[in-house]
Amino acid sequence: MRMDLVRRGLGIAVLAQGAALAVLALSGTAGGVGLVAGAGYGLLCDAFVVRALSRGGATRVGIANGVTWARCALVGAVIALIPTAGDGRATVELAVAAAVAILLDGVDGRVARATGTVSAFGSRFDMEVDASLVLALSIVAASRVGPWVLLLGAARYLLLLATLLVPRLGEPTPPRIWRKVVAVLQGVVLTLVCAGVLPGPVAEASAVAAGLALAWSFGTQVHGLLRPERPAVPAVPERVDARAG
Repeated sequence: MRMDLVRRGLGIAVLAQGAALAVLALSGTAGGVGLVAGAGYGLLCDAFVVRALSRGGATRVGIANGVTWARCALVGAVIALIPTAGDGRATVELAVAAAVAILLDGVDGRVARATGTVSAFGSRFDMEVDASLVLALSIVAASRVGPWVLLLGAARYLLLLATLLVPRLGEPTPPRIWRKVVAVLQGVVLTLVCAGVLPGPVAEASAVAAGLALAWSFGTQVHGLLRPERPAVPAVPERVDARAG
């Protein structure tokens, strides 16, 4: 029964991803290379989710994870539009798909907390979808404000590579609301840059501000993980009155 529910969720996800890519293909806004890339991303997401849920003994996908899974279809659409949006076409379609994905980012977490289904997997899944969206947007934004903006999209993956050398960097950190705000800021700014609605200097300044905020977020996270642990202060024994007894 458990695997049946997971497979049902997989079937719905594949249909949603296929439908999103089919719309782009039929409208002519995405070409072959983009469609293949978007489909590949969707399949990677599906494999990640099914493997994690199966290994974790989940009895169902859950509404919150379902919302995050739906965001995968939107990110897949953004990835499919990279070639055409990069040369000035399909910028509206890319901006709409990215904007909806960002809006839904505020839904899955609330649903998880409201239903009492917050989990380490759900948080990781949400974070990886956010990271892939920022990476996709940064590729398109690079043609608007310069290749340096790719660092915004690569930051998460550079940190993952760093954990191979310093495993301590892979340890969990306490959640911080402001870090989530910074993560959302990256998506919002890059979406506006990709959509071409900001004048050149404003787009560049906004991207720089988003980059500085991201550097501060990652910098404080790394500092917290590498900071030497303070030795525990020995407890002071209670004073014993010699006159007692």
